[in-house]
Amino acid sequence: MSESELKEEVIKALKDVYDPEIPVDVYELGLIYEIKIFPINNIYILMTLTSPSCPSAGTIPAEIEAKVRAIEGVNDVSVELTFDPPYSTEMMSEVAKLELGFM
Repeated sequence: MSESELKEEVIKALKDVYDPEIPVDVYELGLIYEIKIFPINNIYILMTLTSPSCPSAGTIPAEIEAKVRAIEGVNDVSVELTFDPPYSTEMMSEVAKLELGFM
């Protein structure tokens, strides 16, 4: 699988992870800041949460790691949580904004 194909698979996996309080996946919400693919299919994901006090802070990153690790050919997964820059609703995709009534 090429790097671009693998990245597409990672994005598909991310679209299966939802913030339990919001009916939109973490990718469309704009919580994923960066996806890097390193040699031998090691995946690095830089992400944030809707707020530093998010009650799902422990579960969402773990679920992301598990879903991405389940992709055939993935060797290792590292998920890093950041709050810089802070999350805002402007980071949402148009799909998410429509779903949540922001448009």
